[in-house]
Amino acid sequence: MPAQQKKIIFCIAGVFSFACALGTAAAVGTQLWIRGTILCKTGALLVNATRQELEKFIGEIQYGLFYGERVRQCGLGGRPFQFSFFPDLLKIIPASIHVGVILFCTVLIVFALVGTGFFMYNAFGSPYETLHGPVGLYLWTFIACSCGCLILILFSSEVKIHHLSEKIANFKEGSFTFKTHSEQFADSFWIILGCSLVHFMNALLIRFAGFEFPFSKSKDSATTTGAVDLMY
Repeated sequence: MPAQQKKIIFCIAGVFSFACALGTAAAVGTQLWIRGTILCKTGALLVNATRQELEKFIGEIQYGLFYGERVRQCGLGGRPFQFSFFPDLLKIIPASIHVGVILFCTVLIVFALVGTGFFMYNAFGSPYETLHGPVGLYLWTFIACSCGCLILILFSSEVKIHHLSEKIANFKEGSFTFKTHSEQFADSFWIILGCSLVHFMNALLIRFAGFEFPFSKSKDSATTTGAVDLMY
């Protein structure tokens, strides 16, 4: 492939990687990871609420990685509450998983920025066959993509398996019991998914620029070496 086309491809990949870093940083700071509704189970049972009356006992909840808010509905109108994960909810949530999500988000931002720098260096500089060259591009892209996948897996397990929304809704509730009525992943979660797909696409762009995957290259060279040995 001509050098000019490689330069364009690396510039495009660098811009994509930088956009992913900005998108991930923005996603971490918002409370738009989960949106849902919570049912005041105790209040609905006390009045034996019908389907139409259930609306008076269904509140809303949304949260991110650090803070969120919910509207408490128990038949007497909505009461909004603000909450934060640190330090309020650490005792009731799976803290190790939650901290892991934040840690991998940080790693994703760092390696997306590192990838941006190396893409631009390969576009305008004179890289050599070490971590500054295609091997490094594959490495940083693979790490960023893997971190994005781990974030999605860990956060999904925290929400769905450990019932995070329900635990938050019942925090400091003495006589009332709340149950998750509905929940869905919000914008920030899908931004992380999009960033993971973009990093995977960047790996394909590196391959399209004419650079073999590291493992396939070593495999081919090993096969060639074996053939030479057989000749002798």
